[in-house]
Amino acid sequence: MVVESSVLATLRANVQRFEEQLAEALHQAGRRREEVLVVAVTKYVSPSVAALLPQLGWTHLGESRPQELWRKAQALPSEVTWHQVGHLQRNKVRRTLRHAQWIHSADRWSVLEQLDRDAQALGVRPRVLLQVNISQEETKGGFDPREMPQVVQHLGELASLEICGLMGMSGLRATPQERLRQFELLRNLRDELQKQCPPQVELRELSMGMSGDFPQAVAQGATILRIGSMLFEGLESE
Repeated sequence: MVVESSVLATLRANVQRFEEQLAEALHQAGRRREEVLVVAVTKYVSPSVAALLPQLGWTHLGESRPQELWRKAQALPSEVTWHQVGHLQRNKVRRTLRHAQWIHSADRWSVLEQLDRDAQALGVRPRVLLQVNISQEETKGGFDPREMPQVVQHLGELASLEICGLMGMSGLRATPQERLRQFELLRNLRDELQKQCPPQVELRELSMGMSGDFPQAVAQGATILRIGSMLFEGLESE
């Protein structure tokens, strides 16, 4: 179809532009492309547009709202790996775990316990990131950085989860320098917590950086980027 070809061409151009900027950020940081996993956050577009991403080699997709993840996971090919990147209520955990292999937004202990119970019941082992409120904004969820040492002491109790890192978001109105400091805080916190974790827990991942701040996140060691609006510029939002 002509319309689909046009959308695919726009999407391909956006992906190329992003990859060029990512390459520059990686070069500046002395890092390699294979060190960073990019999750395309598809909340801006329809399932039909999201379904074009695997054609471009992008099979890690993310959603902010659980209901939207459920809908798109049922519509897209099984080769897609789904990431729940937004707030997750406890009553939506079980259904989300039927589709998502990654949970980026475990922002309080009660959610971790619910994830563990439901993962055990479903016989799955999701990869889970602990969300930390590095900007200290009241509108953002996440653990307070100061409570994290106490949290990691109990991670061994969550036998059905693979706790594999931290997630954070920079401040909405933060300057580039402030973003660098906030991402540095998350990296340093991860490095310190790693020394305190139970033997079965390895906090190797840092999920930080979105369309507006990924160069700063790359500079501070991000291993996962969550990119949305930059990939879908020029495409009609749903």
